[in-house]
Amino acid sequence: MKKLIIQMPCYNEEGTLAIALKALPRQVPGIDLVEWLIINDGSSDKTIEVARANGVDHVVDLGSHQGLARGFMAGLDACLRNGADIIVNTDADNQYNADDIPLLVAPILSGEADIVVGERPIAEIEHFSPLKKSLQKMGSWVVRFASRTNVADAPSGFRAISRHAAMQLNVFSQYTYTLETIIQAGQKGMSVKSVPIRTNGYLRPSRLMRSMRSYIQRSILTIVRIFITYKPMRFFTALGSVPFIAGALIGVRWLYLFQEDPARSHVPSLILAAILILIGVQLWIIGIVADVVAVNRKLLEDIQLRVKRIEYK
Repeated sequence: MKKLIIQMPCYNEEGTLAIALKALPRQVPGIDLVEWLIINDGSSDKTIEVARANGVDHVVDLGSHQGLARGFMAGLDACLRNGADIIVNTDADNQYNADDIPLLVAPILSGEADIVVGERPIAEIEHFSPLKKSLQKMGSWVVRFASRTNVADAPSGFRAISRHAAMQLNVFSQYTYTLETIIQAGQKGMSVKSVPIRTNGYLRPSRLMRSMRSYIQRSILTIVRIFITYKPMRFFTALGSVPFIAGALIGVRWLYLFQEDPARSHVPSLILAAILILIGVQLWIIGIVADVVAVNRKLLEDIQLRVKRIEYK
C-alpha cells in the first residue's frame, strides 16, 4: 500500500491555513492513502485549532519558533515515522496550486526520480520584484553547478520526496532547506527532476523575506556556506588562488625592478608578495583539511542512513 503524506510548515498561519488545506487532495493517482501533516513552528495564534478543524491527520508541535529549515526536517521525521512512502512539502500560504501534486508524485511512482521540484513560472509572478527574480535565477544556477542537477527553480518549496531520499537528507542551515537539500541529493547520486507547476494568488508577504537587503544577505551567505560545505576543495582553491596569483605577480615585478636597479631593494613589495603567497597557500591547506572532513561527514551520513532504516521500519 502506497502512502502519501502532505506536510506544511506553519508559523502563525491561521489566516491562510484553512484555504491551503481545503485545496489539498485526499486522492492521488497511484496512491492508496493520502494524509495531511502540519508542523507548528511556535505559532502564537490559532494555527493548530484551524488545522484540526480542517481535518489534518498529524500535528507536529515544535513548541517554540525554530525556523523553516528545522520545521521541514521535523516534518520529514514525522512523515517517515508515520509510514510515508512519498512526502510532498507545500506552503501554508497557498502559494502553490495543490492540483499539481499528482504531477510531483508521478515521477517518483514511475521510478524516474527520487526528488521532484515544482518549477514556478517566475517571470509571470507579479509580486516578485525584478531583483528577487534575478536572485532566484542566480540561486538556481549555483545549485545546478554545485549539485550537477538540472533543477530550474531551486528555491521552490513545492516538492515531492521519496522515502529513501528523505532518510538521507540533512539540513545544516537555519534559514531555509531548499538549496541545500538539492545539492545534497546531487552529491549523493539521487535523481532530481523538475516539473512545471502553477501558483495561486498572493495572500501574504513572504516570512523568509523581511526586507530585500536581508534576503540578499541571507541568500549570499547560504550560497557561500553551501560551497564551503559541499565543495570545500574547489572553494578554497579558487579563494586561495586570488592572493597567490597577486603575490606571484608582485614577486615577478620585484625581480624585474631589482634587476633594473640592484641598489634599491624594494623591500615593501617583497614583503607584500610573500604575505599574499603565504595567504594563498594557507587557504589551499584549509581546502585540503576541509575535503578530508567532508569525507568523514559522508561516512557518518552512511551510518546515519543505516540507523534510520532500522528506526523507521
